[in-house]
Amino acid sequence: MRLYINVLVMSLIFTIAGGSLMAFEEPDYKVIAKYDNFEIRKYSPYLIAETEVDASFEDATNIAFRILFDYISGKNVKQEKIKMTTPVNQRNAEPEGEKIKMTTPVSQKKTLQSDGKYTINFVIPSKYTLETVPAPRDPRVNIRKVPQKNMAVIKYSGRWTQEKYRKHEEKLIKALEKKGLEIIGDPVFARYNPPFWPSFMRRNEILLEVKIPVE
Repeated sequence: MRLYINVLVMSLIFTIAGGSLMAFEEPDYKVIAKYDNFEIRKYSPYLIAETEVDASFEDATNIAFRILFDYISGKNVKQEKIKMTTPVNQRNAEPEGEKIKMTTPVSQKKTLQSDGKYTINFVIPSKYTLETVPAPRDPRVNIRKVPQKNMAVIKYSGRWTQEKYRKHEEKLIKALEKKGLEIIGDPVFARYNPPFWPSFMRRNEILLEVKIPVE
């Protein structure tokens, strides 16, 4: 009963602060294939606001969040507030679109590192374009367009620990290997809920860009 009451209280707080979770905008995508453990989505292009931090796997998002939140809260040249979206994404700090050599076995593809440099990003609402989105005042924030991609996605709930992440990352990689799907990018860790949200109710995802065979 106490847990049920706590969930109701936190839901009320979150609703007052920014609306229901289901009201948050996500990047546009279409599910093009479903399997037992994962699905493949075709994502339309979208904009992100991103920043780079040097931290551990579990601390990176916490450190970056304030920088990005300040930007959408009005720390931009237009002093314009931008609606919060989901998810908050975390990936290795490497050039977007960098491909992994085909000679590397799928089971040995790069994973999210234990610590080092990460880029964390917020998705910009779809009403904006590169021409209309407010420019950041903080030089640590970069606005960038993510191109159309085919992403293999595995979902799970629970805490945002590295151990739990690794378990599902390995599960996704093995599933892709079994299906003969080629991974062509580094993984992205997507978090859809605020930190106070009960871990068993959280929506977490791991995304890997894959090459879709031409039929």
